[in-house]
Amino acid sequence: MPKDFKSFEQNIGIHFNDAELLRQAFTHRSYLNEHRGEVRGHNERLEFLGDAVLELIVTRFLYEKFPQKPEGELTAYRAALVNAVTLSEVAQSLGMNDFLLLSRGEAKDVGRARGVLLANAIEALVGAIYIDQGYDQARQFIENHLFPKLDEILQGRLWQDPKSALQERAQEAEGITPSYKVLSESGPDHAREFRVGVFLNSIKLAEGEGKSKQEAEAAAAKAALESRGW
Repeated sequence: MPKDFKSFEQNIGIHFNDAELLRQAFTHRSYLNEHRGEVRGHNERLEFLGDAVLELIVTRFLYEKFPQKPEGELTAYRAALVNAVTLSEVAQSLGMNDFLLLSRGEAKDVGRARGVLLANAIEALVGAIYIDQGYDQARQFIENHLFPKLDEILQGRLWQDPKSALQERAQEAEGITPSYKVLSESGPDHAREFRVGVFLNSIKLAEGEGKSKQEAEAAAAKAALESRGW
């Protein structure tokens, strides 16, 4: 059944001049293999652009909101705002999952894999808004839907690097420095998925997944902190 993107436009309060651009923002590469000629292209180029637009807008917002904060803390705040977990939560709140154009195989993936697709799609959406509506509309969209997450991030100290936090807690409690090991790799070269375990000596504390080893290690560290109550 064709997706009704008009209802999504109504939901976000933006009417696209180029309706195909909006559709492209939701199109995963895999969809083209089963629907050749149906859409203009997949969303990876829009994601590339949207990532840069998002980073600029978030950086300026944090620079102006926290005039006394050092560069290191601002960088940590920004990373927490634009990471895959936060972006996928925002995408879910906007109902973007219902509009993703995926192959039958990709559509079966749920959990973190779907979260990554949603995070990529919202970056592509930002890129599409920027092209179609301009910088100010892209900034307004991000202000409305992403910036409210900052209070939650600050209150929960979610901006703190989980690997550093885990190392500090583990050394205090156990006198041991955590180690990380890649447990598996999967997916094509342009969309690798890593599963990493974090260990204290031979004891596995937790596992994490990510698009890079570093992201998977951070996810594992965060899971370990939660499981140990640290």
